[in-house]
Parts: sequence; C-alpha cells; structure tokens
Amino acid sequence: MDPIFKRRSIRRYTDKYVDDDQVQKLLRAAMCAPSARGARPWHFIVVRDKESLSKLSYAHQSAYMIKDASVAIVVCGDLREQSYRDYWVLDCSAATENILLEAVQLGLGAVWVAVYPRNERIIYVKNILSIPDEIVPLCVIPIGYPAESPEPKKTYDESKIHYEKW
Repeated sequence: MDPIFKRRSIRRYTDKYVDDDQVQKLLRAAMCAPSARGARPWHFIVVRDKESLSKLSYAHQSAYMIKDASVAIVVCGDLREQSYRDYWVLDCSAATENILLEAVQLGLGAVWVAVYPRNERIIYVKNILSIPDEIVPLCVIPIGYPAESPEPKKTYDESKIHYEKW
C-alpha cells in the first residue's frame, strides 16, 4: 500500500537521467494492468527526444512540465483491439495508474497529463508523434527524478462510502 499512499502528481524534475531499465520496469508494470476480456488494447510511445518533449508540453496549459522530464510515456489505445466499445479507456487508465505507482516504487516522479477526450489535444499529440488514425492517445506521463516532495494527501472520505444501497 505504500506506493499508493505516497503517490503524488510530480511536476518538477531534476536533470538526473531515467535509464532504460527503469523505463522497462514502468512498461512491465503497465502491462500487468487488468484488461476487459484480456484485450490489452494499449500501446506505449516512449519519448526521450527533447524537441518532442518540448512540443508535447504545448498540448495544453497543464502540460508545461513535459519539457523538463527525462522521459515521457504516451499511453494509447488501439480501437481495433478493445473488447467492447470505449473499453480501451478503462484498460489504458488502469495501465496508466500502474505506471504512476511503479514510478513511486522506483523513486521517480510522474504525473498524468490528460489528452483524451479533448479532440484538439488528441489531434495535436497524434501529429507530433505520427500516431495512426485507429490509435488514440489517452495521456502523456512525464517522468523524472522529483525536484519536489509534496506531502501525501489525506483523501479518505467516509461520506463517499455507501453500504449495500445508496
């Protein structure tokens, strides 16, 4: 449970390099995510090129930190591989959360930068990364060594829990 409680959105990174072994661990964690009917409709684009990272940071106003990351992983869904219509979003979201949790385990910082469902963001990211029509980017996850240490949030809220019925 430790990585779950320690996970925070990290938007500032040091210059320290995230190596290929760490990226592989993040991707392995992503692919351990549950997937409806085992469809596994996800694809991952690993971006290290500084020019591409800089361009991705202009996807929208909350994407600014991408340019400072050591690496970014773009989580995408393949519309041809999903088990049911729009289930790719659920499967890819689970994979994204696994990446975020593994980043904590590895001493890295990361944040979920939404692309889907905003069409202008989808088109922008697809153009930068030459993503085919049938593939939809869900999010960009910039990853690096954290240059900030926010306190864990206390988000447990008893009022959100219902037993048996509403």
